Amino acid sequence: MKATNLKSIIVFLALALLYAGQALARPYDELMASGFLRVGVYENFPPYSFKDDQGQPRGIDVDLAQHIADEMELSLELLWMLPDEDLGDDLRNYLWRGHVLDHDHKHERLSGKKVADLLLRIPYDKAYNYARGYIGEGVYAYQHDLVVMMMPYQRETWALAHNNTRLETVRTLAVFQYHPIAVEIETVPAFMLTSVFNGALRDQVRLYRSATEAFNQLLEGEVAATVGLRGEIDWFLHQALHPAIVKGETTFRHWVSRSGMWGLLCVKLIVSLVITLKGF
Repeated sequence: MKATNLKSIIVFLALALLYAGQALARPYDELMASGFLRVGVYENFPPYSFKDDQGQPRGIDVDLAQHIADEMELSLELLWMLPDEDLGDDLRNYLWRGHVLDHDHKHERLSGKKVADLLLRIPYDKAYNYARGYIGEGVYAYQHDLVVMMMPYQRETWALAHNNTRLETVRTLAVFQYHPIAVEIETVPAFMLTSVFNGALRDQVRLYRSATEAFNQLLEGEVAATVGLRGEIDWFLHQALHPAIVKGETTFRHWVSRSGMWGLLCVKLIVSLVITLKGF
């Protein structure tokens, strides 16, 4: 990331916190006086945010969070997040209200919950950010007025990896009528692979709790291929260094966004920083 972009992030974060007022996000003076910046990152999400075998935080977003904290001359505190059913749940649980199961921070904020000052790896969707909802009496209000999305910093796509001793090439998904494929549950690939061709691939789709588990099934020879985010697939291939496991040619250009509600439904998604502007 260019130094100018990083400085812009720091300035924007400082101004937003300065004018936070009654917000759950800590006002700028309080944040600076505390000596630390709390940044939310997703758990078990290599190569972006994860813990190594020694339990140490690693990943691109962890490094980015550390750079932001260093520029503000603060120490870094990571808030590890587990994805909920949709983006709105994640924003509520980790940014402006706190998780309902958090019982350890009863006096930290007005909500009695632990929240982050900044979230990373949040799908950027301008329409979602400014979406309005009907609240009655002919009145529409912003549905997500407690947060603001800013400064996209990565463009992502879907990618496929396969065992070229079982499948020499993969130019069409139709081959998975005859070969098993592993995907992470409740993702765009899981939905598409169980739906395309009138469900003809459904019996060959194997669902797993994470992209890591799905790729491990490919390494162990249980499946012929797996689909995941390009960043994840590139990382897995680099770590495995398996001569027979290669990236496929399929680009999934037809996997377009089906809703503005959740950016991960996009073929190409732009990930953003999200900070709190207002309280609840």
